[in-house]
Amino acid sequence: MSQKIIFIALFLPFLQGCSGYDWGWYVLDPSTTQGQTNLRFLISGFSDTIKISLLSMVLAMLLGLLVAFPALSHRRWLQWLNRVYVEVIRSIPVLVLLLWVYYGMPTLLDISLNHFWAGVIALTVAESAFMAEVFRGGIQAISQGQHEAAESLGLNYWQKMRLIILPQAFRQILPPLGNQFVYILKMSSLVSVIGLSDLTRRANELVVNEYLPLEIYTFLVIEYLLLILLVSQAIRWLEKRIAIPSH
Repeated sequence: MSQKIIFIALFLPFLQGCSGYDWGWYVLDPSTTQGQTNLRFLISGFSDTIKISLLSMVLAMLLGLLVAFPALSHRRWLQWLNRVYVEVIRSIPVLVLLLWVYYGMPTLLDISLNHFWAGVIALTVAESAFMAEVFRGGIQAISQGQHEAAESLGLNYWQKMRLIILPQAFRQILPPLGNQFVYILKMSSLVSVIGLSDLTRRANELVVNEYLPLEIYTFLVIEYLLLILLVSQAIRWLEKRIAIPSH
């Protein structure tokens, strides 16, 4: 992690000298009042980015788990319903789904929907299809012997899943779950198009005021890079904490 941060620290001086462009880093200079104000404005976008990403991740996991169960059924029509849902949702671009939820759903259902919840709904639905596949693969990877052992103890289907199968499956699917959370973090930048004040929206607004897109969007890249590196490190730590000992 420290090596990556050092690389980022060296990244900006390299950019400064790689062309004849006169960089206007004064716009984000923390030693000036203007720079402090702009930095606070940009960093304030972390709150909405993290809130919408975390909430969407939790809801997508719950919905994805529900969608995964029909795929594990022996009934063909339930498997068919699972495939239709997964294939349809995965085929819709996240931005298109977001715009439909924000502009179309209120008209269709005659409801009021603010940009935060529109973003949560769109990201949750979009991500749930991928989560369903992750859970399906993780559950199917558990050996048949575990199922038979649970049934020999007199556990019903839901008790078996809750107490025996899902805890083991969760350990196996933690890496792909971490990847999906990183994916949600990146896709959350799309909610800026409907007015949510996330990191990307803040950067867009500052560009309009300062007319320095290269500097501001470079800073935005670094913000997302640091955030995702932090999340990746946390996931790796959690993987080690819950890993099954090899001996």
